[in-house]
Amino acid sequence: MKPQWFKKKFAKQPDDANGLPLIVALDGFLSAGNVGSLVTKVLRQNDHGTVYEFDVDSLIDHRARRPGLKFNNDHYHDYRPHRRAVTQHHDLEGAGYLLLSGPEPDYGWDAFVDEVHDIVDEHDIPLVLSVGGVPMGVPHTRPPLLTSHGTRPELVDRKNLWDAEIQIPASVQSLLELRLGESHHDAAGYVVHVPHYLAQVDYPTAALELIDAVGTRLDRIFNVEQLIIEEDLTNTQIKSQIDEQGGLDVLEGLEQQYDAFHSGGETSLLADSEELPSGEELAHQFEEFLARQTGEDQN
Repeated sequence: MKPQWFKKKFAKQPDDANGLPLIVALDGFLSAGNVGSLVTKVLRQNDHGTVYEFDVDSLIDHRARRPGLKFNNDHYHDYRPHRRAVTQHHDLEGAGYLLLSGPEPDYGWDAFVDEVHDIVDEHDIPLVLSVGGVPMGVPHTRPPLLTSHGTRPELVDRKNLWDAEIQIPASVQSLLELRLGESHHDAAGYVVHVPHYLAQVDYPTAALELIDAVGTRLDRIFNVEQLIIEEDLTNTQIKSQIDEQGGLDVLEGLEQQYDAFHSGGETSLLADSEELPSGEELAHQFEEFLARQTGEDQN
C-alpha cells in the first residue's frame, strides 16, 4: 500500500500514448555536464500532452532545490514550481515517445519507482530507456564514450569500458531499472563519460552523444540544431581558455590513455590510475574557465 502523502495525479491523457518507449532523463546524481537538462530540452520538442503528473511536494526538498520566483518592484509573480511528469512527444518524422524528466526525487524513492512501474504496465511501454552522465578521466578532445546497461544482456548494445563489478552510489534511475528488471520489464540506458574538469558546466557534446544513441536505439530523429550551436560555442570557449593559459599539459596523458583503449592497448580507461591526472590538477588549470561558465566571474 502506498503512503497517504504520495498522491497520484492523472492529467488528461493523449489518445495514442500506449505502446510507446519511455525515455528517462532526471536531473540529479547522473547529471555530469548537465546532460539531463540538455537532453530534455531536445526531447521536449513537439509536445503532445501530459500522460501522468506526480506530486512534487511529496518528493522534492524545496529548501535544497528552491524553485524560481520573480519579484517586481513591490510584488511576487511568475512562480515556477518543480514539475515531474510523463509527457508525450513526437520526433521530426512524427514517431511518438514518452519522456519522464525533472529533478531526481529526494524522498520516496520506492513509492516513486512503484508509480513509474504502474505507468509502464498501464501503457504497455515496451522499453524504458534512461540517460545520464558521470565524471570520468577522459579528454574533451576525443569523442565521448558511453556505458550501456540493461536488464537483459541482449539490451546492452555496445562494448563497455570494464567487465568487473564495482560499488557505486544508487540513483533513482538505476533503482528504477533494477526494479523493472525484477518484474521482467525491459529497461536499458546509456551513461556518457564527461571530462571531470567539465562536470559542473553545460557540456553539449556529451548530450549530443546521448541523443544520438537514443535516436539510433529507438529509430527516432530529433532536432539538435540548437544544441549543435551551443556545442560550437562551448568548444570555442574551452579552446580559448586553454590557449590563454598556454595549453593544458595534463590533457596529453588523458589523450594517450583514451587512444590506447581504442587501439586495444588498454582494457579500461581506469587501468592506470597512477598516471591519471587528479581532479585537483585539472580543476586548477580550468578554474578561470569554470568561473566564467558558472557565472562566478562577474568582473
